[in-house]
Amino acid sequence: MTSCLLFLLFLFLLMSSIMAILEPAGCKIRITDKGLDMLKFETQKFVEEELSNITMPEMKGKEGRFQYTITDVKITELNLTHADLQFIPDVGLLFDVQNSSISLSFNRQILYWFFYDTGNINASAEDVNINTALNLIRDDEGRLKINNISCDAKINKMKAKFSGTLGRVYDFLGRFLTTGMRFLLNQQICPALNHAALVHVNSMLETIPVRSEVDQFIGIDYSLIDDPVVTSRSLDMHFRGMFFALSHQNHTLVNYAVDPVIREYDRMVYLALSEFFFDSGMFAYYTAGIFQMDIVNEKMPKDLEMLLRTTYFGAIMMLNPALVDAPLSLQLAVNSPPKTSIKTSGATVVMTAIVKVMVLPPGQPPVQLSSMTMETKFNAKVSMKGKRLSVHADLRRFKIFSNQSALESLALIPLQAPLKTMLQISVVPLINNWTKRGVRIPLADGMDFIEEVVEYHNGFIVIGANLHFSKGLREMIAGSNETNTNNI
Repeated sequence: MTSCLLFLLFLFLLMSSIMAILEPAGCKIRITDKGLDMLKFETQKFVEEELSNITMPEMKGKEGRFQYTITDVKITELNLTHADLQFIPDVGLLFDVQNSSISLSFNRQILYWFFYDTGNINASAEDVNINTALNLIRDDEGRLKINNISCDAKINKMKAKFSGTLGRVYDFLGRFLTTGMRFLLNQQICPALNHAALVHVNSMLETIPVRSEVDQFIGIDYSLIDDPVVTSRSLDMHFRGMFFALSHQNHTLVNYAVDPVIREYDRMVYLALSEFFFDSGMFAYYTAGIFQMDIVNEKMPKDLEMLLRTTYFGAIMMLNPALVDAPLSLQLAVNSPPKTSIKTSGATVVMTAIVKVMVLPPGQPPVQLSSMTMETKFNAKVSMKGKRLSVHADLRRFKIFSNQSALESLALIPLQAPLKTMLQISVVPLINNWTKRGVRIPLADGMDFIEEVVEYHNGFIVIGANLHFSKGLREMIAGSNETNTNNI
């Protein structure tokens, strides 16, 4: 019996792990090799700035009757002429520098017999080769992270040129100084790049939202559900892409939607969103109790109120003739989470609500005159600006029918047109007011989408775009460090 229970427990854990692995992504982002071309320029500038901050220790030595001290070593110029950034399949990124040069300057103090001389030395490191591989993973919080870095740096040649009165006399010392300087510089390059990647770049990656608030009602979960998938042409990231109500964060929708597929490589970046992405957003608003509205007093169009009084005059008279002049209200409450449908022809949202016609006698409880079901269908147009995704809804189809009898449904036919107009005037702008602010997509601060093209597929949307850096990589990292400090 015990062994049977243990087997069942093992089977349950195995099935749970398989289900977790097979969890579809609500949101996917692909960065192509075309996107790397722009990122390469920013990466090159960043590496140049990092290497220019290298500090070198003081050098002292003795060669025959010469004694020398080298201080104040500064990198004055980097010329990374042959730099390349590319994908390493199943690993991450490779930043490769070949046949480049570094210019330095430092001060000398030289003693030869009784002669003492000081001055400046200009040196150049040539045939500089740096090979840096970044391993990208999903960390425990579901965030993209550089896990480790492998680095190999080699300076094959170095020359020094002396200045001052005895400059030519000391030229033969150059081979001793450059040998030591080349050794020290080789030792400094990789630690500087290690720190830049594991500390500075990871700080920038922390600006990508993982679980954050969208507004006062809902939040979104952008955690990665697996490690990034790297091929020779692209970096694919699979995010959960799920909204949740801030008041009920554990009450979430199960993802049964189609897993979005990105097949293109022509643009720098692609964003794919499944029906689950949008459904979870509406489910979160529904859970938060947002899809409710009371139309009364100044919110009630006068012609609609007059039509309601005419339609329900008999019911009001039967209740109490004194209620004829009492205010009327329409109470709208969505009775189930709205559902998205994405086809090649576009996206639609179906919403069902219960509409109650109420009379509001002064100083007395409201009295219900009627209850009807309202079925609506909206066209949903998805757009992207910068880092924010927004949706604009237009009412496409509208239908009401009575919850009580077919006869009353016939009586409601005159209300169809004015109620549809009321929805277009009052409710649809309210929905678009929530959605026009948009939701941020998981890109780092300083990166934005431009030249976006939206394509609709069966079950998902793909947005292809190019990337624009509103800040340099150095500014992005500096901003991320400031943000992280403020958060702490």
